[in-house]
Amino acid sequence: MIAIKAAAPPPAPNFSDAEVQAMQRAVIRLFDHWEITDAQAAVLLGDIAVRTYQRWKQGEYGRWNVDLAARLSNLVGIHKALRLLYTEVQRGYRWIKAPNHAFGDRSALEVMLGGQLTDLMRVRRYLDSYRGAW
Repeated sequence: MIAIKAAAPPPAPNFSDAEVQAMQRAVIRLFDHWEITDAQAAVLLGDIAVRTYQRWKQGEYGRWNVDLAARLSNLVGIHKALRLLYTEVQRGYRWIKAPNHAFGDRSALEVMLGGQLTDLMRVRRYLDSYRGAW
């Protein structure tokens, strides 16, 4: 009998507290531009409590985990891709809520509100592939 070893998981992102807090501040501003409700923000951030998100907006960031850091990183990546794709900043902000054929005529926001990290990753991969290689 041949034993098959499981592949090692990919390394977890190695963010510092300062980096995560910078991403939290950036995402709060981004959600404001996207006109995201606090309830939607809580879903996008991994089903955190709405009150927790509201504390973030007051500068009280608290603890974080790898899932949250990955979500923040993907959201910042989505923003970056949109800024590179659209020279008109407001057009990039509006894109997030516009129906998109690539998502079955749902908006990117609707996809991301599925609540899974992979939903955020799907939108980010779409944007990255649309604009080409880095």
